[in-house]
Amino acid sequence: MPWKVRNAVTERVDFVSRLARGERMTDLCREFDISRKTGYKIWNRFRGEGAEGLFDQSRRPERSPQKTPKAVQELVLGLKKEHPTWGPKKLKAELERREKGIRIPASSTIGEMLSRQGLVKRRPRRPRRGAKPSTKLRSSTCANELWCADFKGEFRLGNRKYCYPLTISDNFSRYLIACDALESTKDGEARVVFEEAFREFGLPRAIRTDNGAPFASTGLLGLTKLSVWWLRLGLELERIEPGHPEQNGRHERIHLTLKEDCTRPAGANQLQQQERFERFREEYNEKRPHEALEMKRPSDLYSASERVYPRELVEPEYPLHDRVTSVSAYGEARIGGKGTRFYLSQALAFETVGLREVEEGRWLVSFLDFDLGHYDERERRFEVLE
Repeated sequence: MPWKVRNAVTERVDFVSRLARGERMTDLCREFDISRKTGYKIWNRFRGEGAEGLFDQSRRPERSPQKTPKAVQELVLGLKKEHPTWGPKKLKAELERREKGIRIPASSTIGEMLSRQGLVKRRPRRPRRGAKPSTKLRSSTCANELWCADFKGEFRLGNRKYCYPLTISDNFSRYLIACDALESTKDGEARVVFEEAFREFGLPRAIRTDNGAPFASTGLLGLTKLSVWWLRLGLELERIEPGHPEQNGRHERIHLTLKEDCTRPAGANQLQQQERFERFREEYNEKRPHEALEMKRPSDLYSASERVYPRELVEPEYPLHDRVTSVSAYGEARIGGKGTRFYLSQALAFETVGLREVEEGRWLVSFLDFDLGHYDERERRFEVLE
């Protein structure tokens, strides 16, 4: 409910008081900017529970099937006392050997259990050294199974301005889907190129890139606004390892040919350079035979994808989570009231994430099918999942 100025409880008291004095439900709902459904919910709760019904209700489930049974917790803590230097993995293995027929929790759960009891010390987190591949690199067996994208190194045009060529190719057929002369590597310019490609050729199953902007970052899961958009479209992300361009070798080979044909010398301005790129793309796809394709042309093997680019994105659903919240423009999410904001990533701005209470005061935060980390209400800290 969008209570905008005063405390929510005060607003509810004012709402039910005026309703009890005879004011119309429709008029009050319009004034308070809430739906009639919400208005009746507040009124019925007040009639059934009195003033207590106007306070926020706990959304914590009466029982938590994910919670480790007390008897198992005692086994873990007892074994830890026997072997103070053992870590969660060793404790799990020993308990599985000793206690046949008892379900032993995961080593990560055992680690959290020991941490709450002060029996382990948290290791200082190593600094992040850049985004890593989110999936194993695949070998494509048909068109549109994998697209590759990259910025060929920038170069100066005749007017002394820099040109940043963005290229997209189909990994299977080597078909050059796009080759655009951009003024920067910013997210907005790149997104326009991908939108045009998706509209004309449909959607691939996955996209492979390096770890540079705007494809990846050193933040949460290496996400950027562009890669978040790809995930919303249902695309899988592949990232090559830093310093290993050979993992995108087919695409890099296109860049070598592109450089030889289109940049020596460069065009006088961006429009002239784009004309060169278009001529190159037509020749590369329609005329030039490729040894790797048994002297066939990319257009002989490529056809548009059957996955159509959607007009609107479907909002994510989190049926297994307790709550859903929106990420603010600054990349922050909120569990409940004041003081429960925590930072995720600005790449997720205006997206929705799911929240599930895995233990009392400890919430699992998820985006689409990805678990991002845990937020601890007591420590007011968000911990990224490795």
